Amino acid sequence: MKFIETEVLSQEQKQEMFELWNNEYPDVLAYSVLTEFEDYLNKLINRHYILLVDDAGKVKGWYFEFTRDDEKWFVLIVGSEIQNRGYGSQLLEKGKSRSDKLNGWVIDHNNYKKLSGEPYLSPLGFYVKNGFKVLHDNVLKTEKISAVQIEWQKDYD
Repeated sequence: MKFIETEVLSQEQKQEMFELWNNEYPDVLAYSVLTEFEDYLNKLINRHYILLVDDAGKVKGWYFEFTRDDEKWFVLIVGSEIQNRGYGSQLLEKGKSRSDKLNGWVIDHNNYKKLSGEPYLSPLGFYVKNGFKVLHDNVLKTEKISAVQIEWQKDYD
């Protein structure tokens, strides 16, 4: 496995990221076509991607950061077949090295299912283990999803 950092994605990378998103996130967040996923990405500003790719160059995990309300936010996905091997923590460390502060939304319960029908297990413990604080008062509730904000600051370490 190796890491690739970029601001511009190839069509193949976008397709593989789209597939990981749909396979690993709750079904309520799935995109039906690639162009919907691309529209989501294109609306975000100051994007930077860190891709985890296998020897064949296929994306197996990814981190990306962007600016929202003058703060740095991120999204992280690691394929279930390589989870619990330290790759998510490595992606986070690479992201942390680029910033003094990171924000994210994390589902804090196990009530959702993946498109495959498997339960979506909250990654909240993973983020706490990696130095993030849970901002319990900052909750995102939409018609699709509920999540809690997490935050990492360099001085937390």
